[in-house]
Amino acid sequence: MLSFYAEKNIAEFTNPRKGETKLGQAMTTVPDWGELEKSNAKYVLVGIPEDIGVRANHGKAGTSQAWKSFLSSFCNLQANPLLSPDSVLVLGEIDCAQQMVQAETLDTSADHYYEKLGQLVRQIDDMVTTVISKIIAMGKIPIVIGGGHNNSYGNLKGNATALDGSINCINFDAHTDFRALEHRHSGNGFSYAFEEGFLNRYFIFGLHRNYTSQNVFDTMARWKDRIQFETYENIAIDKNLSFEQSLQQAGSFLKVEQEAFGIELDLDAIQQLPSSAMTPSGFGMVEARVFLRHFSRFQQCRYIHLCEAAPTLSSQPSQVGKALAYLVSDCIAS
Repeated sequence: MLSFYAEKNIAEFTNPRKGETKLGQAMTTVPDWGELEKSNAKYVLVGIPEDIGVRANHGKAGTSQAWKSFLSSFCNLQANPLLSPDSVLVLGEIDCAQQMVQAETLDTSADHYYEKLGQLVRQIDDMVTTVISKIIAMGKIPIVIGGGHNNSYGNLKGNATALDGSINCINFDAHTDFRALEHRHSGNGFSYAFEEGFLNRYFIFGLHRNYTSQNVFDTMARWKDRIQFETYENIAIDKNLSFEQSLQQAGSFLKVEQEAFGIELDLDAIQQLPSSAMTPSGFGMVEARVFLRHFSRFQQCRYIHLCEAAPTLSSQPSQVGKALAYLVSDCIAS
């Protein structure tokens, strides 16, 4: 279910240089759950190397490579007084290898192909739920890297299970991922979590009007006391409110100073960043960093998920890893 990383795994991604200390040389690992509970680390890095949920949603594969791309950059950041390795450890990756192999054996032209992918997504749901629940129960904050946005479901269910109650969520995304309750895929993680009582209040930050159906708008209108959004166009194009005002609006709705919440950041909301649904128009990396820095500093933040990045869809895959490394460093920096 979870492949724990050892120091040798981190060393594979680290390029030492004389006179410097890289994060990969200083970060700790643990061999099992018992040692994790003893650790003083606040943040726990977890990878999900899969893209089945994206494919089940008719998207482009490639998110399975985000975790290792991230490590290749993050492990080579400088350990210094402003970016201490003491607050974070690398736990390992959720083992999706069996499901990935099974997905490859499916006939893409066969009837119920997408439903069969959805069955594999359900298996990953269970693994993510279990891993996240254990981390949350120990009072630590998982930073989850990789995979499709289908994994929002496991993040939310895992938190709700550990906290014995539903959790709020803010999603930096061009899409709601609140599609119909059909087979499981990357487009309905939040709708399933909402339906099953794991997600309480939900805010979509930077929603693109061009890619949100009338059905989804109707659904959000029916639940306006629990689901709200602010469009990218209203912030960046029409400029009816500033980025900072939007942050405050979202935080107020979610009661981030009083109630537990999770952060979801879909990399396809960042302009020109290689992802399963790359956009030519959207927020830039600076806005994404400001957003993540702002919300991750609240004590009620329970988890952070960076998803949908697809380095294999880029001619410069290392840039995707660098983007993820910047975002994570903003969460853990002093």
